[in-house]
Amino acid sequence: MALRAFLITIIVALVAAPAAVATDYMVGDNSGWTLGVNYTAWAEGKDFRVGDTIMFMYKPGVHNVMKVNGSDFQKCASSNATAVPRTTGNDVIPLVTPGKRWYICTIGEHCSKGMKLVITVSAAEGPSPAPSSATSAATWAEVSALRSCVWVLAAMAAYKMIMA
Repeated sequence: MALRAFLITIIVALVAAPAAVATDYMVGDNSGWTLGVNYTAWAEGKDFRVGDTIMFMYKPGVHNVMKVNGSDFQKCASSNATAVPRTTGNDVIPLVTPGKRWYICTIGEHCSKGMKLVITVSAAEGPSPAPSSATSAATWAEVSALRSCVWVLAAMAAYKMIMA
C-alpha cells in the first residue's frame, strides 16, 4: 500500500515538475561576469522564462551590471542619466516579464570588449497567467518560496510513505 502511494506521488511530481520549476542562471557559468567570455554563445540555446533568475557574479569594483535598452546596448553606453549600475558582485535579477533584456558593464571599455548580454524572456509555461508589468519581483520571490515549500512537503510525505 505504501509503495503504491509513493509511486502515485512520484508520477504526480514528475507531471507537475516542468511547469513548477524556475531556473537560476549564473551568467557566464563558472567564469561569471568578466572579460574574455562570449556571452552571446553563453545565452544561445537557453530558454529564459518568466519566473527564472539571472545571476551576475563578479569581483566588486572591477565590473558592474547596467540594464539598458537595445540602442544603448549597441552603443555600449546608458542614455538614462538616473540609472544606477548594480555593483554588489552578486547581482540576482528576477525575470518578471517577457521580452528582450540588455545588460552591459559600464566600466572602462569592458562593454566594447564583449561584456554585454542580451536575452529574450518567454512567458512562463503552465496554467498561471503571465505577470503584468505591475507585478513586483517580491511577488515572484514569494511564489518561488511557496513552490519550494510544496516540494519539501511532498518530499517529506514521500519519505514518510517509504518508511511506513
